[in-house]
Amino acid sequence: MLLTNVEPLDELFDQYSTLLGADLPAYRNHVYRLINFCAALSDDSENRLQKLVVAGFFHDIGIWSAHTFDYLPPSDALAQAWLEANAKSAWSGEISAMIQQHHKLTRCDGDSGLGGLAEAFRQADWVDVTHGLISHGVPRAVLRAVFAAFPDAGFHLRLLQLSCRRLLSHPLDPLPMMRW
Repeated sequence: MLLTNVEPLDELFDQYSTLLGADLPAYRNHVYRLINFCAALSDDSENRLQKLVVAGFFHDIGIWSAHTFDYLPPSDALAQAWLEANAKSAWSGEISAMIQQHHKLTRCDGDSGLGGLAEAFRQADWVDVTHGLISHGVPRAVLRAVFAAFPDAGFHLRLLQLSCRRLLSHPLDPLPMMRW
């Protein structure tokens, strides 16, 4: 089942629309693709969709909130503040793992205690960033449906622009969000 209108996610996008500015459609579509791929890769655990909404929305938001390409710490900090403000602190470790490890090149460490959601989230982000070239087992029909429902809207171009800008300003550390 394709997730196309998730009210709590859309509310977060409404709250942060000014911050995201012209990048709103691109980031919104990326997050919707990510949560759809993650849902396809993970078990239907308790509160899964709610956790995907929180981690999905906040996972890259530091790009805009902190104006940095080293965005994992500020993204995680905003997610943690949201969890605290919304009486969801019990999810803190899992959400933090999902955000902090979503750019890992290898499997998430210690994910078994987190229900496997951090690893599914990591895989889902790779599915989207590679536009399905790396599918991690997401069926081709799901890939086609998700990419059709949520077009790129300039997201990958924006990532390329930010990567080039970072490479020029920090040639020895061009991708600070990457993890081993």
